[in-house]
Amino acid sequence: MLQRLFKSQWQKSIYNAEKLVHSGSGSVINPKELLGKDLSLLTDNIRKLLGSGHPVLETVSNYYFSKQGKHVRPLLVLLVSLATTKQLKTQEIDKPLTNNSGIFFKESKTEFILPTQRRLAEITEMIHTASLLHDDVIDLSLTRRGANTANHEFGNKMAILAGDFLLARASVALARLRNLQVVELLATVISNLVEGEFMQLRNNSSNPLQKFNQQLPPVFVNEQLENSPDFQYYIEKTYMKTASLIAKSCQAATILGGCDEAITDAAYSYGRNLGLAFQLVDDMLDFVVTENEFGKPVNADLSLGLATAPVLYAANEFPELLPLIERKFSQDGDVAIAKELVLKSKGIEKTRQLAKAYCDAAIQDIQVLEPSRARTALIEITEAVLTRTK
Repeated sequence: MLQRLFKSQWQKSIYNAEKLVHSGSGSVINPKELLGKDLSLLTDNIRKLLGSGHPVLETVSNYYFSKQGKHVRPLLVLLVSLATTKQLKTQEIDKPLTNNSGIFFKESKTEFILPTQRRLAEITEMIHTASLLHDDVIDLSLTRRGANTANHEFGNKMAILAGDFLLARASVALARLRNLQVVELLATVISNLVEGEFMQLRNNSSNPLQKFNQQLPPVFVNEQLENSPDFQYYIEKTYMKTASLIAKSCQAATILGGCDEAITDAAYSYGRNLGLAFQLVDDMLDFVVTENEFGKPVNADLSLGLATAPVLYAANEFPELLPLIERKFSQDGDVAIAKELVLKSKGIEKTRQLAKAYCDAAIQDIQVLEPSRARTALIEITEAVLTRTK
């Protein structure tokens, strides 16, 4: 019952946000044509951007876009755009990459989404999907969103090439936004994704003197475990793999909207904190939900030899976990023992507390924005992160 309630709260927040983005309060976009269940204008536009003339490449590249997804990242870009854009800019996007978007603007000049911001949302989803294609190959994943992964369906080579193709087309679309600052931001996202994957493959902080750049929420600043090299390494890796895309795409949306530095910094910090919270919850769910609920295999991180936040917290409580972490859960029975100790420990609850602290920080970040329904939607989505089950 409780899990159903959590699930409904997350879905309700996403639904309300989608409805707001496409409501008559500014930008009028049919929600079913952009972020609806039947995969919408967002997906249609991406498919047009991916036209290659090679049917097999197009099939593999579009594979994940044909599956039902939450599209949280582009939704956040659109909401941040609504919450921060102050004046209409009729900047055109190069016609070969611009399609009839169905965007209409009311006379009100307080809330709208620019064509460049909507294209940014599409680019963000393309980069995210490319990372999924590559990650599934590296992780040897067989299912995602309750269906076969692209690598399982088409083979590793085709999945890798499709991911590369997505990144290439996203880069072209990005260049045609004609904003060097935004191009640089999203280019560093791609770099961060690769760096994060290398960090995950190595999965240890071998250099104790290495300094990481991710700040902890204020209530955790003086905590010993969270400031340890291993935990800081985990947070840095999580930023690279998950939070960087959300943070920098939110920041890019405000740059395209002509916002000042205080607002662009707030958008970045909001996305960073939300992204870290999102992944912390994801790592927690790996231990507490079923595969059917999660939409992908559970205990996957342990099977890959990864020590996520729940494991690191549990190891602080049960030191017998440390040798298992060192050998990356490679011996028979290691995964089962680790899961048992995590569930026996306070690791899940401490991970939830850290995620909540990041959510609280994200909500505080956007208090600098003027009150609006878009800002309220961002807050509701942030609060709902803690209650999601998939």
